[in-house]
Amino acid sequence: MFWQLFFLTTSILSTTCLLALAAGMAHPGCQERCGNLSIPYPFGIGPGCFRSGLEVTCDHSTGRAYLGSAGSSIWAFDIFLLQGEARVHKHLTWDCYNDTGISDFSRSFMDLRSYQISHTKNKFTAIGCDTIAFIQGENTNSYTSGCMSFCSSKASVDTNGQCTGMGCCQTSIPANLTYFNTTFSTRQSASVQDFNPCSYAFVIETQQFRFDISDLAGYNFAYKYSDGVPLVLNWVAGKESCDEAKKNMSSYACLSKNSKCIPSDSGPGYLCNCSSGYGGNPYLEDGCQDIDECAFPEQYLCLGQCTNTIGSYSCTCPKGTRSSNARTVDCSPYQDPTKTVKMVLGISIGTVFLLVCIFPLVIEYQKRKLVKEKDGFFKQNGGFILLEQMRSGRVDTVRVFSKKELENATNNFDKRRELGRGGHGTVYKGIMKDSRVVAIKRSKVCNTKQKDEFVQEIIILSQINHRNVVRLLGCCLEVEIPILVYEFIPNGTLFQLIHSEGASISLDDRLRIAIESAEALAYLHSSAFPSIIHGDVKSSNILLDDKYMAKVTDFGASHMLAKDETQFMTIVQGTLGYLDPEYLQERQLTEKSDVYSFGVVILELITRKTAIYSEDSSERKGLASSFMVTMKENKLQDMLDKSIVGVGMEPLQAIAELAKKCLSMKGEERPQMTEVVERLKTIRRTWQEKLKEYYATETEKNYAKHSANCPSSIAQCRSITMELEHGR
Repeated sequence: MFWQLFFLTTSILSTTCLLALAAGMAHPGCQERCGNLSIPYPFGIGPGCFRSGLEVTCDHSTGRAYLGSAGSSIWAFDIFLLQGEARVHKHLTWDCYNDTGISDFSRSFMDLRSYQISHTKNKFTAIGCDTIAFIQGENTNSYTSGCMSFCSSKASVDTNGQCTGMGCCQTSIPANLTYFNTTFSTRQSASVQDFNPCSYAFVIETQQFRFDISDLAGYNFAYKYSDGVPLVLNWVAGKESCDEAKKNMSSYACLSKNSKCIPSDSGPGYLCNCSSGYGGNPYLEDGCQDIDECAFPEQYLCLGQCTNTIGSYSCTCPKGTRSSNARTVDCSPYQDPTKTVKMVLGISIGTVFLLVCIFPLVIEYQKRKLVKEKDGFFKQNGGFILLEQMRSGRVDTVRVFSKKELENATNNFDKRRELGRGGHGTVYKGIMKDSRVVAIKRSKVCNTKQKDEFVQEIIILSQINHRNVVRLLGCCLEVEIPILVYEFIPNGTLFQLIHSEGASISLDDRLRIAIESAEALAYLHSSAFPSIIHGDVKSSNILLDDKYMAKVTDFGASHMLAKDETQFMTIVQGTLGYLDPEYLQERQLTEKSDVYSFGVVILELITRKTAIYSEDSSERKGLASSFMVTMKENKLQDMLDKSIVGVGMEPLQAIAELAKKCLSMKGEERPQMTEVVERLKTIRRTWQEKLKEYYATETEKNYAKHSANCPSSIAQCRSITMELEHGR
């Protein structure tokens, strides 16, 4: 989202400044610490020292801080202002057994008011053999889930530190939980008591837990976490949106004049952060103070002389040196013209030294010529436009590479390093000095418009921060053909995956890739400011990373538009087969143009036909037009990829109906990309639920079929049934 991009470059520095200013983080006149824990406002101890719902109680006898009023059992040992998080301790739920049944037990629950349990950083976990644990909770609805852990002997326990269901199991929890408790189902087998007498259930911070086989022995795990397990809570300064909160300044939490309101990532509500160039506590008046960027050279790059300014800093070259941009390009010495004149006069005095002096003059001339040539290329490639954007702060995340660096990285642009060619340039695989692998795009600049498009791509990509969009690392402008440097995406394009012979792609993977690509386009249309229209959506512009996650790329034809704005295009850009017919006719580029092109990508995913295809030796056809005719004739199955027809027509029909809406001839009848994302997610979720129901039924059938052959041991019988299910 936009705010995440805005604060990305200041997060590390802000954290450093918060530590440095810890003595002034509490509300004036209020207790600043409890034991080893700093208490930053809006948290506080005592009346008038905290915002509503964020009270902290200090037990001075133990030095422990508890979230809430007196009597609270939520022991906090970390509070994070920037992330809106608090790390706390929580006691375990456990049952211990002997030959007669439960010999010892402990029950635990957590009831929160102003906090929510982080669903991204915690997991529900159970430890034990022959253990079935449950978690019940509440958010907007009642919630119940659980997991099972079975192991018939100590030798069968998973010893690699992972929770895989043998000795330990884990499951995710939903968002916005404000209450939960944990329970067990009664043990069915006594055969594990000699090496595992106890079962445990708890919610724990994922990064703080690693299963060990010794956790099964005796009361070991209870002793290890006698104070409770660590888990992460989310909190907000206010439950309104930023726009709503600013309407009532009397309750607005971001009190510092140099602070910003940002939406909470964990759910409804907002947090505060200091503006770029400032650090401290945004919840206090005058809490955000100017940062001396020059004191943090790793975060604020300057290759010249750094000078701090209010809210920013300047970077200049020392006298006698110069640079096109001292923040990213080294300052290099240059020859003073007066010295050159003196040198020429000296040469004219004595002809004896003429030949000796000619050589350095030629070298100096060549240097000047090279500098002039580089400056000319820099201007030709739109460098001054880019510099203006950098000065204005719109582009501050890209690095300017030298020509030499990129030549070394690509072995002088060896053809064997080519990853692909397109209408906007050639992409090479590059290996930098630090062994980092990158993708280097060498553009084809033929006219002024294409030069502007190159700079446009830099400006657009520098403002995008989304996991499904290829990240821009930098550029090189001192060459005739401008160059962009991107993160390297190893598994090729979606086009190659779909249309490679013999490649097997499940329907679930196709839906996931479609959702990830649609989320990237929805982000460009709805979350970027101003909105960004890609302009050339197609399967070959969707890359796949090492986990086959979709990454949208190639923004050479993209445009930034204000909300609900359209742009009249004198030259139509795009790829045949994907072009919006309304765009072709009216020359007006809108968000709905991307929706149409994405509809063709959906068709490629479910038919495995190219956007322009031919069957046998027949004439070439447009995939979109053929599909619309097929839908009209109710012959969808004839076009579908045969390898996925076996999953049933219901999900495929739903996908086809969505594609049909995206391919409407009128842009106003097409859905927004956000609607496309939600519809795809619904289709995938519904299909997965039906699969689960089907496999659950098949498992019961297998159990009944083989129950007559099960050994007398219930645990062994269960093991056989689980193997049958796994084999399915």
